[in-house]
Amino acid sequence: MDLNKIFLKDACPTKMGGQAVMEGIMMKGEAKTALTVRVPDGGIIVKTQPTKTYGRCMKIPLVRGVVAFFDSLVFGVKTLMDSAEILEEYDDEEYEQSKFEAWVEKKFGAKGLWNFVLYTSVILALAFTVGIFIILPTGAVSLMKFITTNVFWLNFAEGVFRIALFVLYVWAISYMPDIRRVFQYHGAEHKTIHAFENLKMNEDGTPDRSGLTVDFCKGFPTLHPRCGTSFLMFVFIIAFALHFLLGWPSLALRIVTRLLLLPVIAGLSYELLKWAGRSDNWLVKILSMPGLWLQMITTKEPDEKMLEVAIASINAVCDDSKPGEDKKVNADGSVEMLADTEDTNDTEETDAEE
Repeated sequence: MDLNKIFLKDACPTKMGGQAVMEGIMMKGEAKTALTVRVPDGGIIVKTQPTKTYGRCMKIPLVRGVVAFFDSLVFGVKTLMDSAEILEEYDDEEYEQSKFEAWVEKKFGAKGLWNFVLYTSVILALAFTVGIFIILPTGAVSLMKFITTNVFWLNFAEGVFRIALFVLYVWAISYMPDIRRVFQYHGAEHKTIHAFENLKMNEDGTPDRSGLTVDFCKGFPTLHPRCGTSFLMFVFIIAFALHFLLGWPSLALRIVTRLLLLPVIAGLSYELLKWAGRSDNWLVKILSMPGLWLQMITTKEPDEKMLEVAIASINAVCDDSKPGEDKKVNADGSVEMLADTEDTNDTEETDAEE
Protein backbone atom coordinates (compact mmCIF):
# COMPACT_ATOMS: atom_id res chain seq x y z
CA MET A 1 0.00 0.00 0.00
CA ASP A 2 1.52 3.29 -1.14
CA LEU A 3 0.18 6.00 1.18
CA ASN A 4 1.59 8.74 -1.04
CA LYS A 5 -0.92 7.68 -3.72
CA ILE A 6 -3.80 7.76 -1.24
CA PHE A 7 -2.95 10.96 0.66
CA LEU A 8 -2.17 12.92 -2.49
CA LYS A 9 -0.02 15.96 -1.78
CA ASP A 10 -1.44 18.29 -4.44
CA ALA A 11 -5.08 17.23 -4.08
CA CYS A 12 -7.82 19.72 -3.27
CA PRO A 13 -10.09 17.80 -0.83
CA THR A 14 -13.80 18.32 -1.36
CA LYS A 15 -16.92 17.55 0.66
CA MET A 16 -18.11 15.27 -2.12
CA GLY A 17 -18.88 11.72 -1.10
CA GLY A 18 -20.80 8.78 -2.44
CA GLN A 19 -22.05 5.25 -2.14
CA ALA A 20 -21.93 2.23 -4.42
CA VAL A 21 -25.37 0.82 -5.25
CA MET A 22 -26.77 -1.88 -7.51
CA GLU A 23 -25.06 -1.31 -10.90
CA GLY A 24 -24.36 2.30 -10.08
CA ILE A 25 -23.25 5.07 -7.78
CA MET A 26 -24.84 7.72 -5.61
CA MET A 27 -22.78 10.91 -5.46
CA LYS A 28 -23.51 13.69 -2.98
CA GLY A 29 -22.33 17.27 -3.43
CA GLU A 30 -23.06 20.48 -1.57
CA ALA A 31 -26.05 21.44 -3.73
CA LYS A 32 -27.15 18.27 -5.53
CA THR A 33 -27.19 14.52 -5.01
CA ALA A 34 -27.07 12.25 -8.06
CA LEU A 35 -27.93 8.60 -8.53
CA THR A 36 -26.54 7.01 -11.70
CA VAL A 37 -27.37 3.44 -12.68
CA ARG A 38 -26.26 1.38 -15.69
CA VAL A 39 -29.38 -0.31 -17.07
CA PRO A 40 -29.46 -3.58 -19.09
CA ASP A 41 -29.57 -1.85 -22.50
CA GLY A 42 -26.22 -0.15 -21.80
CA GLY A 43 -27.61 3.29 -21.04
CA ILE A 44 -27.03 5.27 -17.84
CA ILE A 45 -29.98 6.63 -15.86
CA VAL A 46 -29.10 9.90 -14.09
CA LYS A 47 -31.44 11.12 -11.36
CA THR A 48 -30.75 14.18 -9.22
CA GLN A 49 -32.30 15.84 -6.20
CA PRO A 50 -31.34 18.70 -3.87
CA THR A 51 -28.91 17.81 -1.11
CA LYS A 52 -30.78 18.37 2.09
CA THR A 53 -29.15 20.64 4.63
CA TYR A 54 -29.70 20.90 8.35
CA GLY A 55 -29.52 23.85 10.72
CA ARG A 56 -27.22 24.62 13.57
CA CYS A 57 -27.08 21.03 14.81
CA MET A 58 -24.64 20.19 12.01
CA LYS A 59 -22.21 22.76 13.43
CA ILE A 60 -22.11 21.13 16.86
CA PRO A 61 -19.24 18.63 17.22
CA LEU A 62 -20.33 15.09 18.16
CA VAL A 63 -24.02 15.93 17.64
CA ARG A 64 -23.51 16.29 13.89
CA GLY A 65 -21.88 12.87 13.79
CA VAL A 66 -24.92 11.21 15.36
CA VAL A 67 -27.29 13.00 12.98
CA ALA A 68 -25.13 12.16 9.95
CA PHE A 69 -24.79 8.50 10.99
CA PHE A 70 -28.49 7.75 11.32
CA ASP A 71 -29.39 9.96 8.36
CA SER A 72 -26.85 8.18 6.18
CA LEU A 73 -28.21 4.81 7.28
CA VAL A 74 -31.77 5.65 6.19
CA PHE A 75 -30.66 7.37 3.00
CA GLY A 76 -28.23 4.59 2.18
CA VAL A 77 -30.96 1.95 2.33
CA LYS A 78 -33.30 4.21 0.34
CA THR A 79 -30.66 4.71 -2.35
CA LEU A 80 -30.08 0.97 -2.66
CA MET A 81 -33.82 0.48 -3.07
CA ASP A 82 -33.97 3.27 -5.66
CA SER A 83 -31.22 1.65 -7.72
CA ALA A 84 -32.99 -1.72 -7.56
CA GLU A 85 -36.23 -0.05 -8.64
CA ILE A 86 -34.52 1.55 -11.66
CA LEU A 87 -33.07 -1.80 -12.71
CA GLU A 88 -36.46 -3.43 -12.28
CA GLU A 89 -38.11 -0.73 -14.42
CA TYR A 90 -35.75 -1.43 -17.31
CA ASP A 91 -35.84 -5.20 -16.90
CA ASP A 92 -38.06 -7.26 -19.20
CA GLU A 93 -39.25 -9.46 -16.34
CA GLU A 94 -42.29 -8.19 -14.45
CA TYR A 95 -42.21 -8.15 -10.66
CA GLU A 96 -45.18 -9.81 -8.99
CA GLN A 97 -46.22 -8.38 -5.63
CA SER A 98 -46.83 -10.67 -2.69
CA LYS A 99 -50.29 -10.70 -1.13
CA PHE A 100 -48.95 -8.80 1.87
CA GLU A 101 -47.39 -6.09 -0.32
CA ALA A 102 -50.64 -5.77 -2.26
CA TRP A 103 -52.58 -5.41 1.01
CA VAL A 104 -50.21 -2.71 2.35
CA GLU A 105 -50.39 -0.78 -0.93
CA LYS A 106 -54.19 -0.99 -0.98
CA LYS A 107 -54.41 0.10 2.65
CA PHE A 108 -51.79 2.88 2.69
CA GLY A 109 -51.10 3.61 -0.99
CA ALA A 110 -47.92 3.21 -3.06
CA LYS A 111 -46.03 5.74 -0.93
CA GLY A 112 -47.10 3.94 2.23
CA LEU A 113 -45.82 0.64 0.84
CA TRP A 114 -42.51 2.28 -0.09
CA ASN A 115 -42.08 3.80 3.39
CA PHE A 116 -43.02 0.49 5.01
CA VAL A 117 -40.36 -1.39 3.03
CA LEU A 118 -37.77 1.37 3.63
CA TYR A 119 -38.13 1.63 7.39
CA THR A 120 -38.59 -2.10 7.85
CA SER A 121 -35.27 -2.56 6.01
CA VAL A 122 -33.58 0.02 8.26
CA ILE A 123 -34.96 -1.61 11.42
CA LEU A 124 -33.84 -5.07 10.27
CA ALA A 125 -30.40 -3.72 9.39
CA LEU A 126 -30.06 -2.14 12.85
CA ALA A 127 -31.31 -5.31 14.54
CA PHE A 128 -28.82 -7.43 12.59
CA THR A 129 -25.96 -5.05 13.42
CA VAL A 130 -26.81 -4.88 17.11
CA GLY A 131 -27.36 -8.62 17.38
CA ILE A 132 -24.26 -9.76 15.51
CA PHE A 133 -21.70 -7.06 16.35
CA ILE A 134 -22.77 -5.94 19.84
CA ILE A 135 -24.73 -8.63 21.67
CA LEU A 136 -22.98 -11.71 20.21
CA PRO A 137 -19.37 -10.65 20.98
CA THR A 138 -20.03 -9.57 24.57
CA GLY A 139 -22.20 -12.65 25.17
CA ALA A 140 -19.67 -15.06 23.70
CA VAL A 141 -16.77 -13.59 25.64
CA SER A 142 -18.72 -14.14 28.86
CA LEU A 143 -17.70 -17.79 28.52
CA MET A 144 -14.12 -16.69 29.23
CA LYS A 145 -15.08 -16.28 32.89
CA PHE A 146 -14.14 -19.95 33.24
CA ILE A 147 -10.60 -19.00 32.21
CA THR A 148 -10.14 -15.49 33.65
CA THR A 149 -12.08 -12.80 35.49
CA ASN A 150 -9.59 -10.07 34.65
CA VAL A 151 -11.58 -7.04 33.40
CA PHE A 152 -8.83 -5.95 31.02
CA TRP A 153 -8.55 -9.28 29.22
CA LEU A 154 -12.32 -9.74 29.00
CA ASN A 155 -12.78 -6.31 27.37
CA PHE A 156 -9.74 -6.88 25.18
CA ALA A 157 -11.08 -10.24 23.96
CA GLU A 158 -14.52 -8.74 23.25
CA GLY A 159 -13.03 -5.91 21.18
CA VAL A 160 -10.79 -8.22 19.17
CA PHE A 161 -13.62 -10.69 18.61
CA ARG A 162 -15.99 -7.91 17.43
CA ILE A 163 -13.49 -6.50 14.92
CA ALA A 164 -12.49 -9.97 13.67
CA LEU A 165 -16.15 -10.93 13.25
CA PHE A 166 -16.85 -7.79 11.22
CA VAL A 167 -13.82 -8.25 8.97
CA LEU A 168 -14.68 -11.92 8.44
CA TYR A 169 -18.26 -10.98 7.53
CA VAL A 170 -17.14 -8.38 4.97
CA TRP A 171 -14.55 -10.78 3.54
CA ALA A 172 -17.14 -13.56 3.19
CA ILE A 173 -19.77 -11.45 1.39
CA SER A 174 -17.11 -10.08 -0.97
CA TYR A 175 -17.20 -13.44 -2.76
CA MET A 176 -20.88 -13.06 -3.64
CA PRO A 177 -21.07 -12.00 -7.34
CA ASP A 178 -23.58 -9.17 -6.78
CA ILE A 179 -21.67 -7.80 -3.79
CA ARG A 180 -18.39 -8.01 -5.70
CA ARG A 181 -19.88 -5.81 -8.44
CA VAL A 182 -21.00 -3.33 -5.78
CA PHE A 183 -17.44 -3.32 -4.43
CA GLN A 184 -16.17 -2.64 -7.96
CA TYR A 185 -18.48 0.36 -8.20
CA HIS A 186 -17.16 1.38 -4.78
CA GLY A 187 -13.67 1.34 -6.28
CA ALA A 188 -14.89 3.38 -9.27
CA GLU A 189 -16.38 5.97 -6.94
CA HIS A 190 -13.08 6.35 -5.05
CA LYS A 191 -10.97 6.56 -8.20
CA THR A 192 -13.24 9.21 -9.67
CA ILE A 193 -13.30 11.34 -6.51
CA HIS A 194 -9.50 11.14 -6.34
CA ALA A 195 -9.36 12.24 -9.99
CA PHE A 196 -11.83 15.08 -9.41
CA GLU A 197 -9.77 16.35 -6.47
CA ASN A 198 -6.66 16.39 -8.68
CA LEU A 199 -8.08 18.14 -11.76
CA LYS A 200 -6.52 21.29 -13.13
CA MET A 201 -8.37 24.42 -12.08
CA ASN A 202 -10.15 26.88 -14.34
CA GLU A 203 -9.53 30.61 -14.07
CA ASP A 204 -12.66 30.96 -11.92
CA GLY A 205 -11.27 28.47 -9.40
CA THR A 206 -13.49 25.52 -10.36
CA PRO A 207 -12.12 22.13 -11.45
CA ASP A 208 -11.77 21.63 -15.20
CA ARG A 209 -14.10 18.67 -15.63
CA SER A 210 -13.07 18.18 -19.25
CA GLY A 211 -10.08 16.36 -17.79
CA LEU A 212 -12.28 13.91 -15.90
CA THR A 213 -11.90 10.98 -18.28
CA VAL A 214 -11.82 7.22 -17.87
CA ASP A 215 -8.10 7.09 -18.66
CA PHE A 216 -7.35 9.82 -16.10
CA CYS A 217 -9.38 8.06 -13.39
CA LYS A 218 -7.62 4.74 -14.01
CA GLY A 219 -4.39 6.14 -12.59
CA PHE A 220 -5.78 6.63 -9.08
CA PRO A 221 -6.14 4.08 -6.26
CA THR A 222 -9.39 2.47 -5.14
CA LEU A 223 -8.61 3.46 -1.52
CA HIS A 224 -9.68 6.84 -0.13
CA PRO A 225 -9.07 8.26 3.38
CA ARG A 226 -12.59 9.74 3.61
CA CYS A 227 -14.45 6.49 2.94
CA GLY A 228 -17.39 5.28 5.02
CA THR A 229 -15.54 2.01 5.49
CA SER A 230 -12.91 3.95 7.44
CA PHE A 231 -15.74 5.46 9.48
CA LEU A 232 -16.91 1.96 10.45
CA MET A 233 -13.40 0.98 11.51
CA PHE A 234 -13.15 4.15 13.60
CA VAL A 235 -16.44 3.09 15.24
CA PHE A 236 -15.03 -0.33 16.17
CA ILE A 237 -11.70 1.07 17.40
CA ILE A 238 -13.26 3.85 19.50
CA ALA A 239 -15.77 1.36 20.93
CA PHE A 240 -12.83 -0.92 21.74
CA ALA A 241 -11.25 1.88 23.81
CA LEU A 242 -14.37 3.24 25.51
CA HIS A 243 -15.66 -0.15 26.64
CA PHE A 244 -12.61 -0.49 28.90
CA LEU A 245 -13.95 2.42 30.96
CA LEU A 246 -17.16 0.54 31.79
CA GLY A 247 -15.54 -2.39 33.49
CA TRP A 248 -17.21 -5.81 33.13
CA PRO A 249 -20.70 -5.70 34.69
CA SER A 250 -23.48 -8.24 34.10
CA LEU A 251 -24.35 -9.25 30.54
CA ALA A 252 -27.61 -7.27 30.54
CA LEU A 253 -25.89 -4.13 31.83
CA ARG A 254 -23.04 -4.52 29.31
CA ILE A 255 -25.55 -4.69 26.43
CA VAL A 256 -27.46 -1.64 27.68
CA THR A 257 -24.34 0.49 28.25
CA ARG A 258 -22.86 -0.47 24.87
CA LEU A 259 -26.09 0.57 23.15
CA LEU A 260 -26.19 3.86 25.09
CA LEU A 261 -22.60 4.58 24.05
CA LEU A 262 -23.37 4.23 20.33
CA PRO A 263 -24.24 7.93 19.79
CA VAL A 264 -21.01 9.00 21.51
CA ILE A 265 -18.99 6.53 19.43
CA ALA A 266 -20.67 7.66 16.20
CA GLY A 267 -20.02 11.32 17.04
CA LEU A 268 -16.35 10.77 17.82
CA SER A 269 -15.86 8.61 14.70
CA TYR A 270 -17.41 11.28 12.48
CA GLU A 271 -15.10 13.98 13.84
CA LEU A 272 -12.09 11.73 13.38
CA LEU A 273 -13.10 10.97 9.78
CA LYS A 274 -13.55 14.67 8.97
CA TRP A 275 -10.10 15.38 10.35
CA ALA A 276 -8.56 12.50 8.43
CA GLY A 277 -10.20 13.72 5.23
CA ARG A 278 -8.56 17.13 5.33
CA SER A 279 -5.17 16.22 6.83
CA ASP A 280 -2.26 14.07 5.75
CA ASN A 281 0.13 14.15 8.72
CA TRP A 282 1.73 11.00 10.11
CA LEU A 283 -0.81 10.59 12.92
CA VAL A 284 -3.75 10.70 10.49
CA LYS A 285 -2.05 8.13 8.31
CA ILE A 286 -1.56 5.79 11.27
CA LEU A 287 -5.18 6.17 12.44
CA SER A 288 -6.43 5.65 8.88
CA MET A 289 -4.54 2.41 8.31
CA PRO A 290 -7.20 -0.02 9.70
CA GLY A 291 -9.88 1.53 7.50
CA LEU A 292 -7.60 1.48 4.45
CA TRP A 293 -6.79 -2.19 5.07
CA LEU A 294 -10.52 -2.94 5.21
CA GLN A 295 -11.05 -0.99 1.97
CA MET A 296 -8.75 -3.52 0.31
CA ILE A 297 -11.73 -5.87 0.77
CA THR A 298 -14.64 -3.45 0.18
CA THR A 299 -13.21 -1.94 -3.02
CA LYS A 300 -12.29 -3.82 -6.17
CA GLU A 301 -10.74 -2.65 -9.43
CA PRO A 302 -13.58 -1.39 -11.66
CA ASP A 303 -13.92 -1.75 -15.42
CA GLU A 304 -14.21 1.18 -17.81
CA LYS A 305 -18.00 1.11 -17.92
CA MET A 306 -18.14 1.44 -14.14
CA LEU A 307 -15.82 4.44 -14.30
CA GLU A 308 -18.13 5.99 -16.90
CA VAL A 309 -21.01 5.70 -14.44
CA ALA A 310 -18.95 7.32 -11.67
CA ILE A 311 -17.92 10.18 -13.98
CA ALA A 312 -21.54 10.70 -15.02
CA SER A 313 -22.46 10.91 -11.34
CA ILE A 314 -19.88 13.60 -10.56
CA ASN A 315 -20.82 15.58 -13.66
CA ALA A 316 -24.49 15.44 -12.67
CA VAL A 317 -23.62 16.84 -9.24
CA CYS A 318 -21.48 19.63 -10.68
CA ASP A 319 -23.34 20.75 -13.82
CA ASP A 320 -25.85 23.62 -14.05
CA SER A 321 -28.97 21.47 -14.41
CA LYS A 322 -31.69 21.78 -11.80
CA PRO A 323 -32.34 18.93 -9.36
CA GLY A 324 -35.01 16.66 -10.76
CA GLU A 325 -34.01 17.15 -14.41
CA ASP A 326 -33.46 13.43 -14.83
CA LYS A 327 -32.09 11.90 -18.01
CA LYS A 328 -30.92 8.75 -19.69
CA VAL A 329 -27.56 8.72 -21.46
CA ASN A 330 -27.96 6.05 -24.11
CA ALA A 331 -25.20 3.67 -25.17
CA ASP A 332 -24.68 5.68 -28.39
CA GLY A 333 -24.09 8.89 -26.40
CA SER A 334 -27.48 10.48 -27.11
CA VAL A 335 -29.36 12.01 -24.18
CA GLU A 336 -33.02 11.40 -23.45
CA MET A 337 -34.74 13.57 -20.85
CA LEU A 338 -36.99 11.71 -18.42
CA ALA A 339 -40.13 12.86 -16.64
CA ASP A 340 -39.55 15.33 -13.81
CA THR A 341 -39.26 13.15 -10.72
CA GLU A 342 -37.69 15.54 -8.26
CA ASP A 343 -37.44 13.92 -4.84
CA THR A 344 -37.56 16.11 -1.80
CA ASN A 345 -36.80 13.26 0.61
CA ASP A 346 -33.06 13.86 0.57
CA THR A 347 -30.39 14.04 3.17
CA GLU A 348 -27.70 16.23 4.53
CA GLU A 349 -24.38 16.17 2.75
CA THR A 350 -21.62 14.43 4.66
CA ASP A 351 -17.96 13.83 4.08
CA ALA A 352 -18.27 10.06 4.19
CA GLU A 353 -19.74 7.74 1.56
CA GLU A 354 -21.45 4.18 2.01
